[in-house]
Amino acid sequence: MPKTPTSSALDQRERRAVFSLAGIFGLRLLGLFLVLPVFSVYAHSLKGAADHPALIGIALGAYGLTQAIFQIPFGKLSDRVGRKPVIALGLLIFAAGSVVAAVATSVDGLLIGRIIQGAGAVAAAIIALTADLVREERWTKAMAIIGITIGVSFSISLVLSAPLAHLIGVSGIFWATAVLSLLAIAVLYLIIPSVPAKFHRDAELNPAMLSQVLKDPNLRRLDFGIFALHTGLTSIFVVLPLVLVDPAHPILPLSAQWELYLPIMLLSFLFMIPLIAVGEAKRKLKEVFLLAIVLLIIAAVLLASSAQSLTLIAIALFLFFVGFNVLEASLPSLVAKFSHPGAKGTATGVYTSSEFLGAFCGGLLGGLLYIPETRNYSTIFWVVTAIFVVWFVVSLGMQRPPYLLTRIFPLPDDATDTLRERLLALPGVAEIAIFADEKAIYCKVDSKIFDEASAHAVLMQE
Repeated sequence: MPKTPTSSALDQRERRAVFSLAGIFGLRLLGLFLVLPVFSVYAHSLKGAADHPALIGIALGAYGLTQAIFQIPFGKLSDRVGRKPVIALGLLIFAAGSVVAAVATSVDGLLIGRIIQGAGAVAAAIIALTADLVREERWTKAMAIIGITIGVSFSISLVLSAPLAHLIGVSGIFWATAVLSLLAIAVLYLIIPSVPAKFHRDAELNPAMLSQVLKDPNLRRLDFGIFALHTGLTSIFVVLPLVLVDPAHPILPLSAQWELYLPIMLLSFLFMIPLIAVGEAKRKLKEVFLLAIVLLIIAAVLLASSAQSLTLIAIALFLFFVGFNVLEASLPSLVAKFSHPGAKGTATGVYTSSEFLGAFCGGLLGGLLYIPETRNYSTIFWVVTAIFVVWFVVSLGMQRPPYLLTRIFPLPDDATDTLRERLLALPGVAEIAIFADEKAIYCKVDSKIFDEASAHAVLMQE
């Protein structure tokens, strides 16, 4: 652990590791997201879909259930046996699920493939490996790069999904996903350095802190938020592709749907950036957060009322993805701000599990509510509207986030009993947690006031 303050810029070794790990994240998520806009249309052509239409929505979100179940165990296993073997195992499982989905001729087989895909839950292990490879003061920058990669993967998937399905079929997309997973394993072993695994409280779940995280009302609101967001997203994509290609009122053929998604995703990013910038710079994150939920509510109402209007659907999707992108970017930031020192990894683990459970529940909800005979598309959209309204009401009680960052310092071997008080007395220091087992001091600080050199001066006096 470094003992003197250094630049926050990534060096060449760290840059290579972070971009490679972000690439693995991106390749894997690309495989999951690519099927989103075409899944429902494809699944309706499989054997058993007509008899059990609910399985289509369940299959779409099924990966989320096994992701939520295996995410934390895979992360803990990587502490014991090493990051790379666990990540490689997860990618192999994901590839196997992709193959099962690719060869499936029935909706049951597709469901099994999606369940297996989700069982390759490597996100926690990848984040832990990132923490092994990147110094603490560069951690925020590294996670920002990974977060951007996830957002870009999602946007690319929406645009490329329909053209790829037209060229190689949805089964071909699943085959491509399996190949991408194997390429990710090659990147893991050929490019990313090998280092001993270490436990990082800001990157990994600590069972001892789980109770503290679950009792925090602000963190619970954020966990419900990401659950509601992905419940709504998955529910919408159970029926939206069917709305666009409905044979009774066709709006846009599958092969041309990229023409709808491309401008919407580009414009939504352009509108999202200033909102995030204002929220952070002006310390108005709660207001921006609530505005984004309102955009989701308006979007869901428009989808429920759009009938067969491509214009209304386009406006609704634009509003939805502006809100979605703002929330996807701000929710992790809010989790970090509300987390107590040393508890960010645990809070993030609960948050991520809530996200995957939301994806599963969204698929389950859409599958159970949609009735092919009546084409009751608006029913799902109204239910999603209700979920977003509940989320808005719940979020009203959220406190204004403390604009604090975590700084980690080495715990001196001969630390005195007064060290905590002397550090807390420094301007900008709000909270401190000392962990003797990690030989680290976790400080929550206001970066506009805190002087890191002063903290190092205090530590040097020990």
